[in-house]
Amino acid sequence: MKKYITTIQEMKSYLLLWSTQSFSGLGSAMTSYALVIWSYTQRGSALMTALLMVSSYAPYVLFSIFAGALSDKWNKKAVMLVCDTVAALTTIVMLFLMQTEGLQIWHLYLINGINGLMNTVQQPASEVAVTRLLPRKYYQRVGGLRYLASSLNSILTPVIATAVLGLAGMGAVVAFDLLTFGVAFLTLALAIRIPEEEEPENQEKILATAREGLRYLNRERGIFGLILFLSAINLVASLYEAAFPAMLLSREGGSEKALGMVNAVIGIATLLGSMFASFLKTPKSRVRVICNSLLFSMSTENFLLAFGRTPFIWCMGGFLGWVCIPLMNTNLDAIMRLRVPDNMQGRVYAVRNSMQFFTIPLGYFMGGFLVDRVFEPVMALQTEGSLLSVLFGTGKGSGAAFFFFVIAFAGIGVCLYFRRNKHIWELEQ
Repeated sequence: MKKYITTIQEMKSYLLLWSTQSFSGLGSAMTSYALVIWSYTQRGSALMTALLMVSSYAPYVLFSIFAGALSDKWNKKAVMLVCDTVAALTTIVMLFLMQTEGLQIWHLYLINGINGLMNTVQQPASEVAVTRLLPRKYYQRVGGLRYLASSLNSILTPVIATAVLGLAGMGAVVAFDLLTFGVAFLTLALAIRIPEEEEPENQEKILATAREGLRYLNRERGIFGLILFLSAINLVASLYEAAFPAMLLSREGGSEKALGMVNAVIGIATLLGSMFASFLKTPKSRVRVICNSLLFSMSTENFLLAFGRTPFIWCMGGFLGWVCIPLMNTNLDAIMRLRVPDNMQGRVYAVRNSMQFFTIPLGYFMGGFLVDRVFEPVMALQTEGSLLSVLFGTGKGSGAAFFFFVIAFAGIGVCLYFRRNKHIWELEQ
């Protein structure tokens, strides 16, 4: 008991930041979940819905390198507070447009673009803040706690959002989002002190500091290899994300309820995985854990989504596909924090974000386009009793199921290719 009390005291500031930011994340996730359903019911297009995420990630990818250099120079706490405030203001604008029945899809693209830009600046500042709030011995535990919050939000989001939407409408969802923002904002502003290092008198220019992040990755080939690995995985994952709501909302046996059930099960899976990762001892090989976790995920979920015809099978796929992801992320996070110097983390994380996440908007666009323009039309041409219709069914949503079958092999291929990268295994040294 004394050991646990000591741990809580040493992690007090971080736990306060983590809990309030996670609560705010729940409100934001509920709003995003409700808007995905709203946008798909407006157009019935996987591409139009996927473009919501494209607009969020595009500024993140384009400006991350410069944002990291800025975050190394700017006050971390101030950056986080300003970015959260701007995001809250865009949410208020969206609510006003919806209440006056003037909300259009393009409004959401613009709002998501602004929020993506704010996240671009905030994310590297937040990463450095966590490093400065925590002793090194808790880095492994941080990843587990992050996924604990993420998984709880995944469980609660579809349940609470669906209930609130049904009982009180979109306005109540947004009001809850703003309430959670207020709690997180006041806690960070008044109760948390983030240590700041003194800036040297001869500060480098922004482009110079961004180049320094690139130079660091050029020297650290193992870290660079991991970033490329995750970039390829993110491409496959965003293809999956683009097709996921389209299939579960339109396929026979699918519905808003089915979408909520599968999302909740994914949350339960990540919750169990994060609890396991939080208390697991440091593995002998972090790289092996990362590779094997991703291979297991890619080898299970997509096939079950492709061939499944009931929410039960889809839920099973969601569970198997996500239960090992927290274990992968905790070890990835620990490698980054232990290998990258504290005073370089902002710019290195920012370069990592640009390289690792540029495939996400690409994948969302490609996924939505391929489902709408290729796989659904191909399945519409199938005759009853054909091989593809036997395997993936008929009607709207069968094309998305066929698409999941294809990207399953893409994910497995990525894992097998990068596990042969010798530079990644050098991180074991």
